[in-house]
Amino acid sequence: MKTLGLLTVAALVLWAGPSLGSEGESGTTRTAHEGADPGHGGRHGGGEHHWSLADYFVPVTVKEFVEVRFGRTVIEHAPVTDVHHIAFGVLVAALVLVLLALAVRRMRSDPDRLLPERRFNPLALFQVLADALLGLMEGIMGREHALKFLPLIGTLGTFILFSNLLGLIPGFLPPTDNLNTNLAMASCVFVLTHYYGVKAHGLKYFKHFFGPILKWYALPLMILMFLIEMISHVARPVSLSVRLLGNIFGDHAVLTAFVAMAIPFVPVPFVLLGLLVSVVQTLVFCILSTVYISLAVAEEEH
Repeated sequence: MKTLGLLTVAALVLWAGPSLGSEGESGTTRTAHEGADPGHGGRHGGGEHHWSLADYFVPVTVKEFVEVRFGRTVIEHAPVTDVHHIAFGVLVAALVLVLLALAVRRMRSDPDRLLPERRFNPLALFQVLADALLGLMEGIMGREHALKFLPLIGTLGTFILFSNLLGLIPGFLPPTDNLNTNLAMASCVFVLTHYYGVKAHGLKYFKHFFGPILKWYALPLMILMFLIEMISHVARPVSLSVRLLGNIFGDHAVLTAFVAMAIPFVPVPFVLLGLLVSVVQTLVFCILSTVYISLAVAEEEH
């Protein structure tokens, strides 16, 4: 529950990440409305985004509040008008929680049952996901650590998988095609990696940032190693975020283009490809997160 709470807080904070570049209150109100489309539904910053049902069920007042409150984006310096990743992120979270409630209800109805479910149901779905992730994590960090960090990696994997798959449904956009969503999850991995590293090794954890030789005569080398290690660690959440963003956004763009042709059966291969991409990108994010945490808590690393 602590992990889930941390993920939720980080997601809410970083979903509003573009506000870091907002202007003054009066200037924000003026520039946000000047740069926005009249319909408030078809723009993301200064560029186009795919049509989605969020353009209709998200109240206009919410979009106007976002424009006024958060001003302009950091990278594009354009008005913040797109909130689809928040809307569909909340939808995915609600869907997962409902399925979890049904799975818990099923499990409590027969608590002594040891065999997996024979029929497909929410409990069977989470059994498959948990077994698959646990198997991957065991091969990387051993069973003891795998069981300890399964709630974290399982939460990330479930949310990412459902978000990716949501983009395959016409009218829906995957929350993971937005850098804010991905950066929220990657930042959780980054922070928790070092938190558990310090928890496992104390302040000795930071010794490996300075290289294998910790002597006064090796001070220039230690500084160089520290800079290299810092760049390496900062690049981890960036690579996790951008990789997931690029693959999911590209896959959804290709699928949208072929669906727009309205030719029977033509989009089918691309839907299957989208399923593969959704699963593979979920596994890549989870595996890399597991590797980072494993390196931080491994005994031989320090």
